[in-house]
Amino acid sequence: MQHIRALGKIGLPIVALILLGLTIWWGENYFLISIGIIASAILLILTRFENRKIEARELVLIAVLASIAAVGRIPFASLPSVQPTTFIIMISGLVFGAESGFIIGAVAALASNMILGQGPWTPWQMVAWGLVGFSAGLLGRTKFLKSTWGKIVFGVVWGFLFGWIMNVWGILSLSQYGNVIDMNAVLTYFAGSALFDFMHAVSNTVFFVLFGKKWIAVLSRFKRKYGLME
Repeated sequence: MQHIRALGKIGLPIVALILLGLTIWWGENYFLISIGIIASAILLILTRFENRKIEARELVLIAVLASIAAVGRIPFASLPSVQPTTFIIMISGLVFGAESGFIIGAVAALASNMILGQGPWTPWQMVAWGLVGFSAGLLGRTKFLKSTWGKIVFGVVWGFLFGWIMNVWGILSLSQYGNVIDMNAVLTYFAGSALFDFMHAVSNTVFFVLFGKKWIAVLSRFKRKYGLME
């Protein structure tokens, strides 16, 4: 088992670098190669998470939070980019740390797409939402995210960053069908998603203002009481 873990730590970054090199030198297939890079990133985080000492009750909590985040997308499916999923992942990362936040985000995307529809966009959503939780965990102890305004700004920024990451997927997928992608096409694509990204940012702010302090208090109480994710 130790050999497998060591191989994962060393092998996955090497695979990602090889795929990145192929993306540069084998440009006509960079969409498929980019999927490989995304998958390698997910596997790298999963390997790091698996190496941690974690109890069954902690896994249950992660599964529950990922399920809540996933189910949260469904009632708002008719409202483009408006959902509590990003908010839940952000708060989970703040309280339980970067790696747990990434896992919750990635699993939430995968689980919710089982109802809303799987496709080549799923790995990109897994990474995008995973990075929400991961970055929240990394910055959780900074003065910036300890303040209320810092958390609001964080939610607004990720409302746009999430959309931009998915825009990259959309542009790469269009190029697979022979479409010419130049800077004008890229700017047009990003401009077309600006309203949806803005709605995502606003919904993150609204959910945090309404529920943020309560969610943080409840999850922090569980963490202290049961010694979770220490």
